[in-house]
Amino acid sequence: MKKLILATFILSIAISILTACGTKEEAGDKLSQGTKNNVTIGVGQFAEHASLDNCREGFLAGLEEEGYVEGENLTVYRENALADGSNANQIANNFIAKNVDLIAAIATPMAQSAFGAAKDTDIPVIFTAVTDPVAAQLANEDHKPNGNATGTSDKLPVELQLEMIRAILPEAKTIGIMYSTSEANSISAIEEYKEAAPKYGFEIIESGVSTIADIPLAADNLLEKVDCINNLTDNTVVSALPVILNKAAKKNIPVFGSEVEQVKLGCLSSMGLDYYELGVQTGKMAARVLKGEKTASEINFEVIEEASFYGNTAVAENLGITLPGEYVNNAKEMFHEITE
Repeated sequence: MKKLILATFILSIAISILTACGTKEEAGDKLSQGTKNNVTIGVGQFAEHASLDNCREGFLAGLEEEGYVEGENLTVYRENALADGSNANQIANNFIAKNVDLIAAIATPMAQSAFGAAKDTDIPVIFTAVTDPVAAQLANEDHKPNGNATGTSDKLPVELQLEMIRAILPEAKTIGIMYSTSEANSISAIEEYKEAAPKYGFEIIESGVSTIADIPLAADNLLEKVDCINNLTDNTVVSALPVILNKAAKKNIPVFGSEVEQVKLGCLSSMGLDYYELGVQTGKMAARVLKGEKTASEINFEVIEEASFYGNTAVAENLGITLPGEYVNNAKEMFHEITE
């Protein structure tokens, strides 16, 4: 009788525990869900300039749209490498040491540093503003990840850009492009421009630089050889864009940009991308990973296909150039002053 009473008592306790907490599996699911609702991410940005800033803010906005709100259920560590590769490596390693739930890497060098630092961990990397993820060895030709990393590409609309330059400068023959020799995305873009340029009657004259300090002299030399300059999304060069614009303006040589912020700063025009929207799209990809819907290794990287015309009438007036009506009438945005 005593054994029966004891067994009944133990069974009663077990039932109470299961009722309060659910099964072991359910309890595990609740713990997992709690982790998803309180996450920590590291946002590493390679350089400080407006397009990458827009990308960062868009990324956080994309996360917020998916329910991850900073200060509520999201902690964000923000770091900027200031266009220095060794800084990028250190930032990535610091994120690993903090055991963040995810690393957001903005621009190719930062993505490569994060990818290398995280490859022996289970920390996913979500990259953005990477022109050529394949050339950067982050993905394969079929867009499948090369590891636990995925994201978005800001691949330049090269032929649309060349078509625009020809429409604006019908007599031009040479286009100068300055790029950083250490940025894989820029080397890839240069090759694409060189291949496409003859179709539009252009010759590409390139000038490689190692550091920002090389840019003033490189710009002086390049401006002696070309009819215009076409700027890439090269982070080192973009960081010194005001220097290039100032030197080009003195020689009355147009500079074309690759996205909206460069046009605001003083580039004549661009067939470019909206980096804020690029960031939003990337943030939503990151949310899928944080929610456990898929791992980063299961999501192919995405390419933004849409490009829009941006023009600056103040720059056009200074250069004595009339922007073609077909572009102006279909512009996503026109600017009438130069932002300092």
